[in-house]
Amino acid sequence: MKKKLHSIVAPVYNSRDILETLVIRVSKVMNDAEINFEIVLVDDGSQDGSFEKIQQLAALHKFIRGFKLSRNFGHQAALIIGLSKSKGEFMAIIDDDLQDPPEILPKFFQNIYEEVDVVYGVRRRRKENIIKRTLYAGFYKLLKFLSHIDIPADAGDFCVMKRCVVDAMLQLKEANPFLRGIRSWVGFKQIGIEYERCLRHKGESGYTLSKYFNLAITGMLMFSYIPLRIATYLGILATAVSFLYTIVIISYWLIHPFNVPGYLSLVVIITFLGGVQLASIGIIGEYIARINDNVRSWPIAVVAESVIGEE
Repeated sequence: MKKKLHSIVAPVYNSRDILETLVIRVSKVMNDAEINFEIVLVDDGSQDGSFEKIQQLAALHKFIRGFKLSRNFGHQAALIIGLSKSKGEFMAIIDDDLQDPPEILPKFFQNIYEEVDVVYGVRRRRKENIIKRTLYAGFYKLLKFLSHIDIPADAGDFCVMKRCVVDAMLQLKEANPFLRGIRSWVGFKQIGIEYERCLRHKGESGYTLSKYFNLAITGMLMFSYIPLRIATYLGILATAVSFLYTIVIISYWLIHPFNVPGYLSLVVIITFLGGVQLASIGIIGEYIARINDNVRSWPIAVVAESVIGEE
């Protein structure tokens, strides 16, 4: 098994100062374990000369293959390109910031050899601030509640997969992919292994809060229709409440006739109904936007340049 080619895929974004350390650590781990491997680095529109660094490393190491995207298409798109360009029978996904320690890759691969198709990392303990930890926990709980498939909590993209799993994932031409969800959806035999995630080796993360939010929205909408049902239920509830309120007002007027300006009650009702309608339209709009993205069938990213390692 170890003699077969193993691909290590890493998306790269403004990580010029980290890349050499990443390559050194990954290559040492794989060489010590006597595993045949390649490292596939996908530069996702970096602005710090990351691809030039990839070219330098490729000139030193034959196991490096690099691809430069024509602009920043996003982390998930870069991963799709990396997986599609990989040649290995076994494939690993790892972030370029070294928060996912390469040293546990041999353990992951060993489990893959033993009749398992996917081994994913489960974060034992996060080192981010309490706000981020709270948001992460809330997202995974909400995703578990909404999703119609079982997506493991605290399991990111860090994983090892067999070629058959990756081929199945690549068949899903999703314009806004959520890979950890797609990985669960395709099935196969999967196990999680706990690990302690490290702090970012150097620099700042390219994943802003808005990008995390967009990824969370993508994950929830891709694997659940519950938001649409909630919008429907809210509409039914609003209609029922308005109908009952109308009956109450008419009944009270028949018993005790009175003149009511109705300003306050009218404002409250209109505001409530308007809020429900806008929220419902927003949810529907999110689904329609993703349908539009998929119908266009545009490529998920454009590769502008590539490099193959040589000695």
